[in-house]
Amino acid sequence: MKILISADMEGATGVTWPADVLPGTPQWERCRTLFTSDVNAAVLGFLDGGADEVLINEAHWSMRNLLLEELDGRAQLLTGRHKSLSMVEGVQHGDVDAIAFVGYHTGAGTEGVLAHTYLANSITGVWLGGARASEGLLNAHVAAEYGVPVVLVTGDDLTCRDADGYAPAARKVAVKDHVSRYAAVCRTPARTAADIRAAAQEATALAVRYEPVVGGPFTVELEFDAEHLCGAATVVPGVVRDGERRVAYTSETMYEGIRTFKAVTTIVSAAVEEQYG
Repeated sequence: MKILISADMEGATGVTWPADVLPGTPQWERCRTLFTSDVNAAVLGFLDGGADEVLINEAHWSMRNLLLEELDGRAQLLTGRHKSLSMVEGVQHGDVDAIAFVGYHTGAGTEGVLAHTYLANSITGVWLGGARASEGLLNAHVAAEYGVPVVLVTGDDLTCRDADGYAPAARKVAVKDHVSRYAAVCRTPARTAADIRAAAQEATALAVRYEPVVGGPFTVELEFDAEHLCGAATVVPGVVRDGERRVAYTSETMYEGIRTFKAVTTIVSAAVEEQYG
């Protein structure tokens, strides 16, 4: 049994504001340990439950945040950027039995600690088939195309509520309770590690592949905080304006859909200027 962990940082224990997750800051250095603790707890839980192999895919910012030396020696870490499927890289190879979303958060334009979708502040909303979409929802649709169930989600309480919509059977662990975008009531790392480990052990029983879901075509809409970003986004073939600050595109599969999304966000981030956006 092989488990893939997609590990993001905004939903980690103790993380509540930008300095906690921006590489190079003193707070980021401190929070790397908390982030690693959450991920390692999931690793230990899956191994307790009978998993033979756990691959961790770094999914935050530079994708070089976790402390390899603090992870259980039986796990492997996929670290670094420019991966074909970004946050869920590895799910496409046919050998993954389940995926876990550790350290996840809610989507752009919604309540939640450090809520966003891919870009920290330029994207004000994402919709998939007309429904608001978090990174969890987008990534769950990608995993479904490979018959891989989402069995564990950790983050703040609103992230767990969001996951009820796209992975109702998955085990959820709230490591903090949302107060505002930059404030939360946080549990201690000792408590969250124990909770995540226990949930991951239970979640192992859900690691059963199913027939790939063919659900396309998929229409994705993105709303930006500035009009000029629409012009940048429409450089990507198939992406069209869909309003003053909106663009949209349709893909036959979520494999194509998430890759187009990655291309759009990469180009848009390069079109943002300091101060004016």
